[in-house]
Amino acid sequence: MLTRIHLVSLFFFNLSIQNFFMRKWLTLAIIIAALPSMAQKTYIQCGTLIDGITNTPRTNMTIVIESNKIVSVETGFKQGAATDKLIDLKTKTVTPGWIDMHVHLEGETGKNQYLEEFTLNPADYAFKSVGFAETTLMTGFTSVRDLGGTGVNISLRNAINKRLIKGPRVFTAGKSIATTGGHADPTSGYRRDLMGNPGPGEGVINGVEDARKAVRQRYKEGSDLIKITASGGVLSMAKDGSNPQFVAEELEAIIATAKDYGFKVAAHSHGAEAMKRAIRAGVSSIEHGTYMDDEAIELFKKHGTYYVPTITAGKSVADSAKMPGYYPDMVTPKALAVGPKIQSTFAKAYKAGVKIAFGTDAGVFKHGSNWMEFGYMIEAGMPAMEAIKAATVNAADLLGMKDQLGTIEAGKLADIVAVDGDPLTDVKAFGKVVFVMKDGVIYKGSQKPL
Repeated sequence: MLTRIHLVSLFFFNLSIQNFFMRKWLTLAIIIAALPSMAQKTYIQCGTLIDGITNTPRTNMTIVIESNKIVSVETGFKQGAATDKLIDLKTKTVTPGWIDMHVHLEGETGKNQYLEEFTLNPADYAFKSVGFAETTLMTGFTSVRDLGGTGVNISLRNAINKRLIKGPRVFTAGKSIATTGGHADPTSGYRRDLMGNPGPGEGVINGVEDARKAVRQRYKEGSDLIKITASGGVLSMAKDGSNPQFVAEELEAIIATAKDYGFKVAAHSHGAEAMKRAIRAGVSSIEHGTYMDDEAIELFKKHGTYYVPTITAGKSVADSAKMPGYYPDMVTPKALAVGPKIQSTFAKAYKAGVKIAFGTDAGVFKHGSNWMEFGYMIEAGMPAMEAIKAATVNAADLLGMKDQLGTIEAGKLADIVAVDGDPLTDVKAFGKVVFVMKDGVIYKGSQKPL
């Protein structure tokens, strides 16, 4: 970066050059060289700051941002030059941008969701996903893991990254990997002449070679991580929601291949045996974990595996199952049995010291209600500050992005959320998001982009 002395020296050197064209090009070079030192900064004045690092909120603080990064966090209400932006959040509570580690942005719950598999085209899912992504961002979630869809989620991520549409920073698994008839087999429950024989390309494996090929196919398609369905599930058209669905050799092949390609592996699992197999094999996280037992808890702690609870989804499917005709007959009893258990499992896991990252399974319920997970976590015994950390620094750690996301400190990406009220004493404050900045761009609040 050029100093003023350098600029003055170059200016007088420029005057000494007689050739008109040389002077013209040198003048342009001087202007370009000076631009970094003239960059506009943003000053965010925070009434209360929860930075994701300490357990004690700080009052009357200022966050200074240049481009898309935080350059400093300063005591007191500061402001820069007249050309800098000033954001007044002096009456708000400011936190790092929230991270939901389990969403499905391609769809949303509804009575017609099973019929839509036969009536909607990929383009239809894509158009619907645009609205779901924007809703998610506007409710304070600046990053998400999309854990399974048709592959539209990869294109959605790309469109958001190019700023063609508004949405959170998306880390996507693309198509989940299942076994034949397993929870993410896309043809489970179909008429026999429509079932076909999906394979690794469609995310269905049987045996070690298929397992390796399915991971490599996800890499080819552009996934950011791998999602497997280690056990049966609630909403799939299969009678068992908890049985293990991979043998150890298949899990080991998936995870070894994933490591070769730089992937982390998330494992959907309700059943205890399924999650124990997955943890032993080396997955990074277990999703749902409904029937977690004491042995599984010890494995979580031994291997440092994260637990992503999705309490909101459990409560939502249990409520929906009480409405006649909302789910197929095969799904309803599973939703009634599994859904209500997740919150108590979370309470047990938290008390035992299992590492927890925030995740909701949004899409199984209405997008934009993700914030309710905070309340359910707090209700089950987790202090509000720890719930915020589960959705910030812990989630960033699970993503492998702890050096860039999850806290408000110098050098981190400028993902910042502000709410009305005090979320440490009033859970409803999580639903009152008034300001959202992602990657240095304001999407909600003053000076938001067109």
